Amino acid sequence: MKYKSELNLATKQLKYFLIGFVVFLGLICLYYLSSFAPGLHRSDDQADGIDGTDPVFGGFVPHRDFDDLFEDQELNPEVPKSLPICDIRLSELIPCLDRNLIYQLKMKPNLTLMEHYERHCPPQERRYNCLVPPPNGYRIPIRWPASRDEVWKANIPHTHLAQEKSDQNWMVVNGEKINFPGGGTHFHDGADKYIIALARMLKFPGDKLHNNGTIRNVFDVGCGVASFGAYLLPLDIIAMSLAPNDVHENQIQFALERGIPSTLGVLGTKRLPYPSRSFELAHCSRCRIDWLQRDGILLLELDRLLRPGGYFVYSSPEAYAHDPENRRIWNALHDLLRRMCWRVVAKKDQTVIWAKPLSNSCYLKRDPGARPPLCSSDDDPDTTWNVLMKACISPYSAKVHRQRGSGLDPWPQRLTSAPPRLEEIGVTPEEFQEDTSIWHFRVVEYWKQMKSVIQKNSIRNVMDMNSNLGGFAAALNGKDVWVMNVAPVHASTRSKIIYDRGLIGTVHDWCEAFSTYPRTYDLLHAWTVFSDIDERGCGVEDLLIEMDRILRPHGFVIIRDKSSVINYIRKFITALRWDAWLSEVEPRIDALSSTEERVLIVRKKKWDENPQTM
Repeated sequence: MKYKSELNLATKQLKYFLIGFVVFLGLICLYYLSSFAPGLHRSDDQADGIDGTDPVFGGFVPHRDFDDLFEDQELNPEVPKSLPICDIRLSELIPCLDRNLIYQLKMKPNLTLMEHYERHCPPQERRYNCLVPPPNGYRIPIRWPASRDEVWKANIPHTHLAQEKSDQNWMVVNGEKINFPGGGTHFHDGADKYIIALARMLKFPGDKLHNNGTIRNVFDVGCGVASFGAYLLPLDIIAMSLAPNDVHENQIQFALERGIPSTLGVLGTKRLPYPSRSFELAHCSRCRIDWLQRDGILLLELDRLLRPGGYFVYSSPEAYAHDPENRRIWNALHDLLRRMCWRVVAKKDQTVIWAKPLSNSCYLKRDPGARPPLCSSDDDPDTTWNVLMKACISPYSAKVHRQRGSGLDPWPQRLTSAPPRLEEIGVTPEEFQEDTSIWHFRVVEYWKQMKSVIQKNSIRNVMDMNSNLGGFAAALNGKDVWVMNVAPVHASTRSKIIYDRGLIGTVHDWCEAFSTYPRTYDLLHAWTVFSDIDERGCGVEDLLIEMDRILRPHGFVIIRDKSSVINYIRKFITALRWDAWLSEVEPRIDALSSTEERVLIVRKKKWDENPQTM
């Protein structure tokens, strides 16, 4: 009996062991399936989060030291030979502006304050570990300058605006293309004629809005499809055209497809990622913004962004309509701007133009307790990343150059002349000039490497992912491109130099996704970007996938970094399908080289029609 009971006990133990082992294997399988879930097809309800589920999407495990990685890919489990493809319904995915994420994480943004249009990034475990596919029928974009007026409908298959704005000449569907006649809500006859009218209102010489190069940087808020910015370009004026990813479908996607400088963003609760005193002119043409809300906080954000004497052009019914409601809004708006010390410099028909004061003298003459108040002395108007807006006026400091336009040279001289604000970031004019010379040489060398594969006008939208003083963009000035200069958060103070040079840019943390639609840039330049994010503990692989999302098919990536970084990134080139063309060199060492660097230039392939089968 004792032997039989011991046998039964042993049998039970073996049974429990086998059950536990099966459960363990099941958990492992579940884990690996969840890691690659984003690359699999899902039902419509699951893709949209309608069923209330909260699936966990896989992500890479970041490593800490490039130099310790195995050189042999077969021995390195971190380097995949292929990457999964996202579901085709994610072809327009913007990870940090994904309202499905807000729903799935059960966030409760304040809709009246536009918080749902602000950035909300997925945590690491919820990132899509897959490559975003192009829509079916995608074609290589029409080249600039023809792209200003037409794009392929297959690339952005949204025609809602063509019907909604049919009487305003925003866009017209024409067979396989969408055409842009240049109209807008308040300039039906064309942005070119509207721009001339503004110059006449301001009495600028020759009816030219650039005013002999003193108007260079313009901020167009609520820009629509950015036709205003498009027609400023021939005047050597560059506009940061801004609109949210809202019910007006894909405005910024259209703008970038056209090759017009633009970006996604919203005047909500946080400061826009631009330094103070960046623009000579701000523009709002029926931009549907309630400027009176929260003690005028949104107008005060514009005040922060405008240079001394900068203009605010406002075209809206409040400026000319005589019904009681519009008169009420106009009177309240006029009173608010008077208390902000702005003055009306021109008013005609549908448009009024205000100017910001040149000094603090008007502020100091206001009655005690006047609103809006001046910001406190410890508030830095140039700190912008994830900083809440403040309902206060940013006064000029003692060091501020308060001449009209901040004492900058006219364009194009300001591109290469040392701006006054260099002193604020501890850079000498000599260091600035040396930086400009170095980047001129570097860019010449880049183009020598690429000359065998670059076709005429094949590059239009360019991003410098670590802009420093803007030398890379300045070196491209002779080419028919525009550059989005991105200052990392830890170097955000340098973004003011970008704008003082007459360039545009933004502040961004590359541990997160960028606020743009997929397939919107032709060239990405990454100088020491990967070394930086790796030191901060962020995923290098996540950034590669994000760069692929941003990059157009046939687009180029230039990576300049230390050898161990380049060695590691090369292992992903085939999996990313960046192997249409490749060049790698060891450049000469210069004053900006912190260590021995290598330059890797690759070109992205155009995928087959059905990427899911690749």
